Amino acid sequence: MATSQPTTAAAPKKPVKARGKAASAKSSLPHSQDTYTRWFREMYLMRKFEERCGQLYIQQKFGGFCHLYIGQEAVLSGMREAIRPTDRVITAYRDHAHPLVLGTDPKYVMAEMYGKKTGTSKGKGGSMHMFDKERNLFGGHGIVGGQIGLGAGIAFADKYRKEDHVTVCFMGDGAARQGMLYETFNMAMTWKLPVIFVIENNQYAMGTSVERTSNVTDLKTLGASFEMPSASVDGMSPEAVCAAIAEAAERGRKGEGPTLLDIQTYRFKGHSMSDPQKYRTKDEVASYVERDPIGHVRSVLLENNWASEESLKAVEKEIKAQVEEAIKFAEESPLPDPSELYEDVYVQSDYPFVKD
Repeated sequence: MATSQPTTAAAPKKPVKARGKAASAKSSLPHSQDTYTRWFREMYLMRKFEERCGQLYIQQKFGGFCHLYIGQEAVLSGMREAIRPTDRVITAYRDHAHPLVLGTDPKYVMAEMYGKKTGTSKGKGGSMHMFDKERNLFGGHGIVGGQIGLGAGIAFADKYRKEDHVTVCFMGDGAARQGMLYETFNMAMTWKLPVIFVIENNQYAMGTSVERTSNVTDLKTLGASFEMPSASVDGMSPEAVCAAIAEAAERGRKGEGPTLLDIQTYRFKGHSMSDPQKYRTKDEVASYVERDPIGHVRSVLLENNWASEESLKAVEKEIKAQVEEAIKFAEESPLPDPSELYEDVYVQSDYPFVKD
């Protein structure tokens, strides 16, 4: 991969119309029926889970912040297809969908949203701090850009121990302006760490467009001064995301170091539940909704006779029921005991520097 040159079709600067039937011709499809079927299930689960989270938040079932992933599902489905189950994933605070795509039972994710003892972080993390050790999900981090250095650190540990893993380190376009990024890029390239830095570029960070935050609007060029291989990727296409991450993972496993991917996506909802979204027009949002990745995958399945409307509706019904069962589980689960405040603070139970 040449430095700063995209290896997949670059994401368009402006919204384009939804993909036509030609895009789903069997001869041009890079993935199998099983993959598209799995993508539909994964993305539909992420979408319905997030929609219910938004409704539950309005009903004050849980508090704190709540950042929904609606519209960006192709990024995670494409990633999952490209990496191994043993690879590591770390992200920021728009993190409800990450454990879902990695295979965490939705009921434990929902319980964490409710702050319940049965949650993925024992009810101590909530919306912004999802972890799953068994599935190598290292969070869920609330400090903007804080996970960038941690992601490189995880990759350093794997390289030091000579373990064949790659770390996928997600960040938003707002975090790309943090000083942590530049220090980490320098070290990651110097040590050729097996880490893929993914900018989930939904164009507005919290509510300010990329064009208004920096003279550099082509975010893949942020890796240029470190000679880091970089590419722009269409984040509304699971196929494009999968191809780019697979290539970057291969580089990392070969000892060739990190890759920067500017994955250009779009969130259909606000930055958080309190976002009035006055920085963009309804027409702009609608133009991206036309490119909904779930609709694309659904069309591929139908046009290739890999599924029928009835079978897809059955999947949708099943997933909706699964989400409702997760809500029921969360609401019936107990809150953490107050003594949990003092647990999981130190790994060493008799840590000598804790004073009463």
